[in-house]
Amino acid sequence: MKLINQQGELIRLSDVVNVVDGEHQQTLYHKDLQAVTYVTADMAGKVDSPLYGMFSVYQQLENMSIEQYLVSVPSLALQDSLKWDGEWQITYETFRDMGLAYAVGIILIYLLIVAQFRSYLLPLIIMVPIPLTVIGVMPGHALLGASFTATSMIGMIAMAGIIVRNSILLVDFIRHAMAEGMTAEKAVIAAAATRAKPIILTALAAMVGAVFILDDPIFNGLAIALLFGILVSTLLTLLVIPLLYYSYIKTR
Repeated sequence: MKLINQQGELIRLSDVVNVVDGEHQQTLYHKDLQAVTYVTADMAGKVDSPLYGMFSVYQQLENMSIEQYLVSVPSLALQDSLKWDGEWQITYETFRDMGLAYAVGIILIYLLIVAQFRSYLLPLIIMVPIPLTVIGVMPGHALLGASFTATSMIGMIAMAGIIVRNSILLVDFIRHAMAEGMTAEKAVIAAAATRAKPIILTALAAMVGAVFILDDPIFNGLAIALLFGILVSTLLTLLVIPLLYYSYIKTR
C-alpha cells in the first residue's frame, strides 16, 4: 500500500509505519449503573419477525442457570442474568399501549351506548360483534401467511366503531318498528332484511379500501384485519344481533 509524500512521490506505507503487536482494551458498557455485555442477532429466512427466534432461544435457556427478564430489569445483578431488549421491548410496549387504547375505546363506546339507550345490559348485546372480529382476523392472517403486527391491532381498534355502528342500526330499527305496533318477531326479521343492504355496502366500501394496501410491507396487517374482520363480523352481526335482541326482549 503506497502513500504520496510532500514531494508528490509514492512511498510504501511500511517505510513510515512500524507495526507493533499489542492488546486492545475492550469497551466497558454500563446500563442503569450495572455492567452489561450486549449480544445482538438478527433473523433471516422464512420467518420475518425476530421474536420467533427470540422465544426459541428463550425456551432453550430455560433449563440453564441464567435468569431471564422479558419486561422488567434485574434490580441488582449479583449473578449473571439476561434481559431481552431491542425489538422485543419495542414490540411489548407497542402492543401494551395499543391494548390499553383498545380497552379505553371499548369502555367509551359502552358509555356512549348506555347514554343513548338508557340501559346497562343492551350495550353489551350491541357490542357482541367486537370480539367476533377475532374470528376473521386471526384465520385471515394464517390464510395469507402473514404475522400479526401492530398495524393489525390498529385495524381491530378501528373495526370496533364500524361494527358497533351496524349493531346500533339494527337495534334502533327494531325499537322503532315495535314502537309503531309491529310484533317483536316481525320487527327483528324486518330489521335484518331492511338494514342488510346498507350494512353490507358500508362493509364493502371499507374492504375495497383495504385492498389497495394489502401488498404494503408495513400496513399489510391493517389490510388483512379490515378485510377478514369486517367480512366475518358483518355477516355474523346480521344474524347474532337480531337473535340476541329478540331474546333480550322476551326476557323482559
